[in-house]
Amino acid sequence: MTPSVSVVVPVYNGVAFIDATMQSILAQTFRDFELVVSDNASTDGTWEALQRYAADTRVRLTRLASTIPAAENFNHVTNLATGEFVKLVCADDVLYPDNLEVLVQELTAHPSALLAVSSKDVIDATGRIVLRNRGLGGLRGEVTGTEAIRRSVLAGTNIYGEPPSALFRRAALIDAGGWDRRFPYLMDLVTYCLVLLHGNGNLVAVPRPLWAFRISGSQETVRTYLHSQTDQVISFFRELATQHPGLLGRRQLLVGSSRARLNALGRRAVYRWLGWRMRLGAAVADSQSDANTMR
Repeated sequence: MTPSVSVVVPVYNGVAFIDATMQSILAQTFRDFELVVSDNASTDGTWEALQRYAADTRVRLTRLASTIPAAENFNHVTNLATGEFVKLVCADDVLYPDNLEVLVQELTAHPSALLAVSSKDVIDATGRIVLRNRGLGGLRGEVTGTEAIRRSVLAGTNIYGEPPSALFRRAALIDAGGWDRRFPYLMDLVTYCLVLLHGNGNLVAVPRPLWAFRISGSQETVRTYLHSQTDQVISFFRELATQHPGLLGRRQLLVGSSRARLNALGRRAVYRWLGWRMRLGAAVADSQSDANTMR
């Protein structure tokens, strides 16, 4: 019997957090789903760790023979989905228990919507919440696809969130060409926009956190990511204006490009603060561990 929802998880060397991700998905209050995992030829024990879930009839585990680019694995695992709706979850993030229940209800109640998105919390490597209820840029309820895109452009960023924010109608995602790979640091935003434009449909925004985004990368990685992402955001906005006349005006492009650059500075400061908090938390944990050892 075909499930209502397919939750798909692309993973590469994710042994540190894959259990937390898998358990959060399997604990959903909405039960009519399948969980499909594509291991991208991991070498850190991820595939072995996944075997404990093989007995669950909702779980399908697959492994690639050799490593492929991450975007290709996104599309590979999405193509294995069979449900009416599909959600991609990155292998270090976690869903809150009512994630699928809420988003399925929203798409069912809004037949013109092609995807539903929610806000998120941000957690550190230990799972502690460091930022609450982030994202959506003020979006609430059902909005047209063009309005949703314009709001994101004016904000100069992806206001919808990373892939776990979204639940798609699978047919709409497939018809739009799947996960777009032309802008590697912007694959989620580009894909959301193309789905909305191709399907001429709406978006539903749920302004409460239904999942948690885990941050644990190095500051050097963050600097590289922010610089590349900013360039790609501006390039993508220009492409939207060129390929979809009437969607964006000159003022919207100028405002969006300026805010994209300002956002990069703001994010760098936030990541620096988060890095300080994580280092402080690790130091406190180490001191407590040392104190317990001495007792």
